[in-house]
Amino acid sequence: MTEDAREMKSAADARHRRSVWRSRYWGVGARGLAMGAADVVPGVSGGTIAFITGIYQELLGSLSKIGPHTLVTLYKEGVAATWRQINGSFLLALFGGVLISIFSLAKLISYLLDNYPILVWGFFFGLILASTVPIARRVAEWRWSSWVALVAGVALAILVSEMRPTAIAATPYTLFFSGALAICAMILPGISGSFILLMIGIYPQVITAVHQFQVSALVWFAAGAGCGLLLFSRLLSWLMYRFPSVTLSFLVGVLLGSLKIVWPWKLADSVTGGLSNAKLAPTLSNVLPWDFAVASGQPSYLVGSALAALAAVALVLSIEWINHHYVGKDLQG
Repeated sequence: MTEDAREMKSAADARHRRSVWRSRYWGVGARGLAMGAADVVPGVSGGTIAFITGIYQELLGSLSKIGPHTLVTLYKEGVAATWRQINGSFLLALFGGVLISIFSLAKLISYLLDNYPILVWGFFFGLILASTVPIARRVAEWRWSSWVALVAGVALAILVSEMRPTAIAATPYTLFFSGALAICAMILPGISGSFILLMIGIYPQVITAVHQFQVSALVWFAAGAGCGLLLFSRLLSWLMYRFPSVTLSFLVGVLLGSLKIVWPWKLADSVTGGLSNAKLAPTLSNVLPWDFAVASGQPSYLVGSALAALAAVALVLSIEWINHHYVGKDLQG
């Protein structure tokens, strides 16, 4: 091969790598948008979206690489080596998408929950139910320990769903610890960070801070979220490495148990009183569709909700199939 031919091949290879890089991280950013949209909804976890779109393991692995040793690498080897070590391009694309989604889609999600609550919750019910399939497929062996973990996951999600809202003041300390707690729930498929914020009584303040761009509140919340994310991701990554089948079984259980939270037909219980604000649907009591129609005097939208759930199931299984046959190979590249 001549020198000119080698140079042309090298240039072509470089163009191909840039094209793959752009297509990959646009895809990662799109996953971040979906995660952010899910995180706005009390009852749906962004971790669920990360898992069904095939980036969950890479997300945990990348976050677990951030720590005190990162500063050592930065000092000894420079910015470029540190960026590669923490998979910085991946994290930037993903969390950039999450932030864009939270700040741009919060009002849209609120509008949909206000005007089409049963259809929205039906869609998320199907989304979470179908999400158990790709996770369960990754359990290598269903031994007794896996079944115990599954039951424990179901019990945890149901226990969380039985919590009722409290109210706490939005101080720097409460915002910090709320952010840490919410982010742990966010990366755990099946438990929503927004739902946890709702239960401890600080969800309205956080949403208001996002809408009104209250910098001080957002900084304290983000600081807590960052600390919680780095610590919990290391624990979860270690569990996935040491006890993969048990950990995945537990996540399946959490998803199954969380279906109670996103059941579309709910009426106010003795704690909340009155018929629901749709955004607070997780805090209400589950009823059958026909009982909802009788008690509320509103249509149950059973057919529409069922179609929304089926659309979500089809979407999840299609994403999983596409990721397995096409996208997964690129994400490894």
